[in-house]
Amino acid sequence: MRLRNFFCKLFGIKVETKDELMKKFLIVGLGNIGDKYTNTRHNIGFKIVDEVADEYKATFETEKLGDVATFRFKGRTFILLKPSTFMNLSGKAVKYWMDKENIAVDNLLVVTDDLNIDFGTIRIKAKGSDGGHNGLKDIQDKLGTNIYPRFRFGVGSDYSKGRQVDYVLGEWNKEETSLLIERLPMSAKIITSFGTAGLANTMNTFNGK
Repeated sequence: MRLRNFFCKLFGIKVETKDELMKKFLIVGLGNIGDKYTNTRHNIGFKIVDEVADEYKATFETEKLGDVATFRFKGRTFILLKPSTFMNLSGKAVKYWMDKENIAVDNLLVVTDDLNIDFGTIRIKAKGSDGGHNGLKDIQDKLGTNIYPRFRFGVGSDYSKGRQVDYVLGEWNKEETSLLIERLPMSAKIITSFGTAGLANTMNTFNGK
């Protein structure tokens, strides 16, 4: 350990302490890259982390497997990630950035859309199935576990039989767009609450709102 620290100092490599690592969080917004997906229901994860970045003046930079922005709040470091792998391969980007930043699975929060709950409803969970969501399915596969925090944002299920894909890849209607103005700032508060107040407190405060 001493020898490693010596070489790190010699070459100017920063060694993070255990306490610093415990205060570092990876927030992953799921979505698909490309302008045609920007305002689709499936991209609510991207939209929420964009809201957080705007509020805390964090700038996204294109990095390996995604766009990344970092900011500090109340002694915590938040790393925002928008994977560039497309939804179905989200796990590859999540695993890479967890390893790169040495993020514990408890400090990972995945933000995604959910067809199974009403539009705008918040559901934060410590674990769960993929619920048929291909992004969550790939993350579970790459991490080897379904026990990781996730923040599901309800997009509703107002579609006819067999039109699920068209619905999630469809754009928000006027009413939904108007209501998002209120829901997005609340979603940003959930992100920082996760890092500062913890998962359990965040669940108690925001679930069902």
